[in-house]
Amino acid sequence: MTVTVKTFLRPALGLVGAALLSACTSTQTTSSVSPTKTVKPAPLPKKQVYHYTAADRDCMKRAMYFESQRSSRDGLMAVGTVIMNRLTSQAYASTICGVVGQEKQFAPGVLTREVKATAAPELDEAVDAIIRGERNPEVKDAMFFHKDGLKFPYKNMHYVTVAGGNAFYEKRDRDGELQTPPPKPADEYVLALVQSTPDPLSLIQAKEFDVASVPGTDPALPTVVPVPAQRPDFVTVHTASAQPSSAPAAPTPVVSAPAAPASAALAMAPTSQIVLANSASNEWMLRFDTGSAKGKRLPAGIDR
Repeated sequence: MTVTVKTFLRPALGLVGAALLSACTSTQTTSSVSPTKTVKPAPLPKKQVYHYTAADRDCMKRAMYFESQRSSRDGLMAVGTVIMNRLTSQAYASTICGVVGQEKQFAPGVLTREVKATAAPELDEAVDAIIRGERNPEVKDAMFFHKDGLKFPYKNMHYVTVAGGNAFYEKRDRDGELQTPPPKPADEYVLALVQSTPDPLSLIQAKEFDVASVPGTDPALPTVVPVPAQRPDFVTVHTASAQPSSAPAAPTPVVSAPAAPASAALAMAPTSQIVLANSASNEWMLRFDTGSAKGKRLPAGIDR
């Protein structure tokens, strides 16, 4: 009897234990799952913007052309890298032309000598590459160079590379620290072109302008005012003798006044000169000056 009970109890206990173990495992698995969290990407660092103009691009182009001896693209890029190192170090001028035009720093006449047209394609490509952010990596933080082969006794000249017939070097102390403010890495700033507004006076001098495009002008105003072929002479009249006239306008702007009686000569006002001025309607208006009064007109009936 005892053996029979044990025989039936053992399978039953096994089933109960398996059920309990399954429930425990399921609970642990369910409780171990946590909600998914959205991880926001870190914001990208803002890059500093250096502005340049078309003139700055030309200054860089000239320096790269004359200093690299037109030998190779590496030489062009090396000179351009030095210019950008100086610009971003804040130890030199704040513009590319200011850096290139600094006295006794770059080749004499770098801003005035002729650039050969045959070098334009390769030169323009190299300048645009510098503007986009490309650099000669071997130049590193160098801001100085001289013709390769020259020797100097200074101990702080740390040479980094030779390109385009020039030896490029950094100035470092005995501990290897830069003696100049470090330039910005090329990936920390960008160059942005500034569109300069042309000077209206320069456009007028070059005869390359449209009146409607010049600031401050009204295109509705006439641009050509008719001018008579001959300027009339001054006419002397007596203001007291001016009489209204209904006669039609004379073909020429000459005014004549009748002679005054001798008895009235003493009562007449002093004589004045009538000035004939051109108007926009191509008619001649009469003005006269009686001494202290200026800009007065003759009575409405004066012939003109």
